Amino acid sequence: MEPISESQGARRLRILARFALVWALIILARLAYLQIYQHDDYLRRAIRQSHGTVQIPAPRGRILDRTGQIAAISVPADTIVVNPRIAPDLSIARDIFAPILDLDRRELQTRIDWAVEHNRGYLPIKQKVTPAESNKIRSLKLDWIEYHPDSRRCYPKGRLAANMLGSVNYRGEGNAGLELSMDSSLMGKSGVARILRDARGKAIQTDVLIEPETGGDIGISIDERIQYVADIALARAAREWDCETGSLVVVVPKTGEILAMSSFPSFDPAARVRNARELKARTNHAISVPFEPGSVFKVMTIAAALETTDLTPQTLMDCGPGVFRMFSRRIHDIKAYGTMPLEMVLWKSSNIGTIQAALRVGEARLLEYVQSFGFGRKTGVELPAESAGRVRDLEDWQKTSIGSVAMGHEISATTLQLAMATAAVANGGLLPKPRIVLWQQNEDGERVEAAAEPPKRVLRPQTAITMRRMMEGVVLQGTGRRARLAGFSSGGKTGSAQIFDFETRRYSHTYNASFVGFAPVTNPEIAIAVTLNGAERYGGVVAAPVFQEVAQTALRILGTIPDVIDEQPFPDPGPEEFGDLAMADLGAPPEPSAGEQSGDTADAVLVAGNSASPYVFGPTVPNFRGKTLRAVIEETSRMGMPVEYVGAGIARSQYPPPGAVLPVGERVLVEFTN
Repeated sequence: MEPISESQGARRLRILARFALVWALIILARLAYLQIYQHDDYLRRAIRQSHGTVQIPAPRGRILDRTGQIAAISVPADTIVVNPRIAPDLSIARDIFAPILDLDRRELQTRIDWAVEHNRGYLPIKQKVTPAESNKIRSLKLDWIEYHPDSRRCYPKGRLAANMLGSVNYRGEGNAGLELSMDSSLMGKSGVARILRDARGKAIQTDVLIEPETGGDIGISIDERIQYVADIALARAAREWDCETGSLVVVVPKTGEILAMSSFPSFDPAARVRNARELKARTNHAISVPFEPGSVFKVMTIAAALETTDLTPQTLMDCGPGVFRMFSRRIHDIKAYGTMPLEMVLWKSSNIGTIQAALRVGEARLLEYVQSFGFGRKTGVELPAESAGRVRDLEDWQKTSIGSVAMGHEISATTLQLAMATAAVANGGLLPKPRIVLWQQNEDGERVEAAAEPPKRVLRPQTAITMRRMMEGVVLQGTGRRARLAGFSSGGKTGSAQIFDFETRRYSHTYNASFVGFAPVTNPEIAIAVTLNGAERYGGVVAAPVFQEVAQTALRILGTIPDVIDEQPFPDPGPEEFGDLAMADLGAPPEPSAGEQSGDTADAVLVAGNSASPYVFGPTVPNFRGKTLRAVIEETSRMGMPVEYVGAGIARSQYPPPGAVLPVGERVLVEFTN
C-alpha cells in the first residue's frame, strides 16, 4: 500500500472539519430554535410538569337554629392523593388505605389499576377524610402520599332534624332538605392552590393563590330543644306501635315559624347512602308523603258548617241508630248516639253527625273551605320535594264523595298541611305561611331578615274561637283525653284513617293514626300535628300521647304561663275508659269495602265506654251585650265566671248566648267593637 500523501491527509481533515462545523451549526440552530422560537412552549410544558393547580373547596355556610345553636357546619379536612407513577408498591397502598379509611379493597384496587393503565399521576384515594383518619395516615410518614386542603360537612347534633336539614354530596353540594333548597346561599366560592413538584412528580411546595370564600350562614326557626323532644317522642311511638313511618310538625300559629319538624325513620346526614333502605329513610314524611287524614279533617268540615249554615255548637244532630245510608253506601258510628249537640259530634268523632253537617254546607262550599285551608296546594315552605297532596275537582266527585271528604277520605294531605290548618284555627282564623328560614347572611357578613308573608283569613274570628272551644272539649271529654296537659289548656282532634289496600281493594285494619292540636286554648302559642302510619291502634291512643309529651315540653321551653290549676297531667285513662275492651260487647264495626266504608269508627270506639251526658251543669250566662269591657269584667269577676274577650269598645256578641248554662271548666267569649 502506498503511503498517504500529506495533501490527502489534509484534505480528509478539512472534510472532517467541515462535517464537524455543519454538525455544530445544526446543533446551534436546533438550540436556537428551541431556546428562542420554542422557548415559551417548552416553558409552559416544564411548568405543567413541575407545577399544578388544584381547587380548594369553599366551606359551606353554617345553619343555626333560632337560639344560635349550630345545626350544620363545615370543618377543615384533607383529600388523600397518591401518584401511581412514584408509589413504590401499589398493593401496599391498597392495604394501608382500605382499613384506615374504611374503603372496599376490591373497589380501591380497581381504581388503582385503572390509574396505572391510563398512566395517571393523580389518584384521589378519599375526599373529606376526618382529622383522625388523616392523622393516622400522616403518622406513617410516606413521601408518596399527598394531602390537599378540603372541607367536610358536620352535623354536631347527629340525626337531629336530619330529614329537614338534608345532606350534601361528595362535591359538597346540597342534595336534600334545607341543604339543597338553600344551596346557593350556603355554597361559598372555591379557592385555588399551586403545587410545585420535583422531577419524580412529588409535591414539594404548595401555595394558595386564591383563598376560598366561605358561604353565607342562615338562621332557621327550629328550636333544637323542642326538635330533640319531637324526634325522640315520634321515634318511640313509631317503634312502640310498630308503625312504618311517622311525622310531626310544631308551628307558632301567629307567625308560621316551624319550631320542629320530625320524620321517622331518620338517618345520619354525615354518612353516605349504602343501600335502598337508607336512601328511603332520607324522605321527609312531613312534607313529601301525603295520606288520607281521616277524622282530624272533621275540624275543617265543622268549621265550614259554623261559617256557612245556621248550625251552632248546641244544635242537636240526629245520629240515629249508628248507621247512615248515602245512596248505595252505609256509614257507621261505633254505637248509636241518637241525638246530641254538634260539639259532641266533634268530641265523639261521629261520622254520621259530621256528614249531616257537611250536607248542610253543600259540595261546592265544602270544597271551597277545604282549598282555603291550603289543602290541594303546596304550602311554599323553604324545602324541596314538597307534595301538594290531592283534592279532586268538584266534577270528579261522586254522589257519596261529600261524605268521604267530610271524614277526611278521598283526599290526601301532608302533616305540614294539617299543622298549618290547625294553626289557622288557633290563630283566630288566619292561615299563616310556614317559615323555616328567618335570616340569611349577605356578602358583607350582615344578617338580612327574611320577609314574612301576611296570613290569609280563612275563618271569621268568632268561628275560630268557637272551634277552639269545641276542640278543647275533645281533650277534656272526648277522644283526645290523652292529649291533656299539666298546667295548660289544650284543644285538638284525633284521627284514625283506615289505610286502603290497593291489592285487595279493601280498607285494611291498619291506620294513619293522627292528632292535631294547640295550646293554650285562650292564646295558643303552639300548634302540633302528629301522624303515625301503619298503626294497629287509633289516633287517641297512638298519636295523642306524642302531642302531650311534645307540647308539655315546648310550652315550658317557650316560657308560657300556665293557665289551669292542674299541677299533674290528666291521669292516663285505662283501656276500659276508652272502650278498647268493649269491642266484644259492642260488636266490631263491619269491614268496609270499596262501596261501604266506616270512616273513622276507631275514634268512636275510644269513647264507647264513656258515660258522658249531653246534660250540663253550671252557672247561667248573663246578657253582656251593650256593656263596656270594664263592666263585663267586673260582672264576671263577681260571679267567678271565666271570660275571654276579643276587640275593644262595646260588647256586640257573646258565646254561649244569654240564659245558656256554662259548663264547668268553660269560658264565656265576648266580642267587642266600637
